Amino acid sequence: MRGFFAKIACGQAAILALWGSPLAAQEEGKWAIAIHGGAGTIARENLTLEQEAELRESLQAALDAGAKVLANGGEALDAVEAAILLLEDDPRFNAGRGAVFTWDETHELDASIMDGRDRNAGAVAGVTNVRNPILAARAVMTESPHVMLAGEGAEIFAAEQGLEIVPNEYFDTDFRREALERLKAEQVSALDVDIKFGTVGAVVLDRHGNLAAGTSTGGMTGKRWNRIGDSPVIGAGTYADNRSCAVSATGWGEYFIRVGVAHEICTRLRGQKELSASFREMQKMPQAVAEALFDGERALQKTADDVMAEVKQLGGDGGVILVTPDGHALFSFNTSGMYRGRASSEGMSEVAIYGDE
Repeated sequence: MRGFFAKIACGQAAILALWGSPLAAQEEGKWAIAIHGGAGTIARENLTLEQEAELRESLQAALDAGAKVLANGGEALDAVEAAILLLEDDPRFNAGRGAVFTWDETHELDASIMDGRDRNAGAVAGVTNVRNPILAARAVMTESPHVMLAGEGAEIFAAEQGLEIVPNEYFDTDFRREALERLKAEQVSALDVDIKFGTVGAVVLDRHGNLAAGTSTGGMTGKRWNRIGDSPVIGAGTYADNRSCAVSATGWGEYFIRVGVAHEICTRLRGQKELSASFREMQKMPQAVAEALFDGERALQKTADDVMAEVKQLGGDGGVILVTPDGHALFSFNTSGMYRGRASSEGMSEVAIYGDE
């Protein structure tokens, strides 16, 4: 029985080490960012060396854009916007220019953004002529009393805010059109013609200790009936809360909505934080002991992995990026690859594509 309670104490101490000890204290001026450009069946044999190099260059450019804002003392929301704008304008990704085609050979775009300070959020869904949907989402958050606007109403609002309006054909690319033609000719699903879910996103911790998250997508090839996935849904594809984490998701949206992936991850991490606060009232522990007992990043990784395993169990694929208040920037995906990158004030800057990187 004594051993049983000892194990409980060690488990509680582990959570303490992550959330409540000096080991996890927010460092002054510390920042971190993670980005993604989609997850899916991404294998080396599916990309030429030239394509791979171009993708890594695009990811690095977006990562650097967000990191520059943070390094200069900018706010988390501005860093999220800076990174996603580049990805929306890059035809290699399924967001903005380069978005997939609907069944009717048009484009319908979704995006969302969230501020971890007060959980203010904005989103647009099914827009067809807004060059950068992430800007429209932010305008909904800051310039309206609403959280989500859709379709024509969202487009009218975006135009009133002075955002750039473009013809729907602006988003066309030959690669995406060929995918739609193959889907129709072979009578297969979007999962058979899309090697990845090309949604883009960014999550950020700024020097002021604030978190933010944003996500943007063109959805799934051949989607019909104004289908909307998880990307504009706060709590499913995007969530940020200074008390726990910031998350952006990419994948089979219906499953991410059903699990409430982004909010679920943040809720579990917040629960750990609250448990550690209770534990501190009962027991003191030296920092050195906490460090010996617990690897904080590994525990965070397990939380994200557990939620993604739940998505997988239901039948869904995809991945998430997350950043925590103490500067951990992590990825979790249940697919063979994920376009991703992360950087921090501690000198880390890396991009990756395949699951074994």
